[in-house]
Amino acid sequence: MAEISDPTVGVDFYARMIELRPGYRVKLQLWDTAGQEKFRSITRSYYRNSVGVLVIYDITNRESFEHAAEWLKEAQQNVGGPNPSKCVFQLVATKSDCAERRQVNYEEGEYFAKYHKMQFIETSAKTGENVADAFSMAAQEIYKRTQEGVLSPCDGWEGLKTGHMRSHSICLSEQSYRRTESSGCSC
Repeated sequence: MAEISDPTVGVDFYARMIELRPGYRVKLQLWDTAGQEKFRSITRSYYRNSVGVLVIYDITNRESFEHAAEWLKEAQQNVGGPNPSKCVFQLVATKSDCAERRQVNYEEGEYFAKYHKMQFIETSAKTGENVADAFSMAAQEIYKRTQEGVLSPCDGWEGLKTGHMRSHSICLSEQSYRRTESSGCSC
């Protein structure tokens, strides 16, 4: 039986809470942007001031993996912010439950990620395998960079917000993942 999934048309928005450590949660703002060329003019603006990007491909669709380099390049060119190279990039493979239909080997994804200095994880939306881990990995890396001062709202990262409450927001896309933080920084 063939799986049915609706492709993203333009942009979809989701929100999700992740606990980084006991008593410390982040709110992820997830922007799911379409990968198709006809939506490029719409989706490019969703990268602006993002501090994290998930590049997602389907292991059962070689063409989606072959587009990963172009999606990464597009995100890198459109992230903006004071220093786009400080943005967190992560490679996420989907449909790990479909090993019998695999067209992209794990090692290919792993190599791509290492070459581009990204984290890598394979996931399955059907079984839930590693889905929460993918979000958690990205959130942890963004949090780490904010703690180290690499990413700071005081430095012009508009994707990071400050306030008195300790809540955070991060956005995801087929190509983009953006974060907003409230941590009490006084700029």
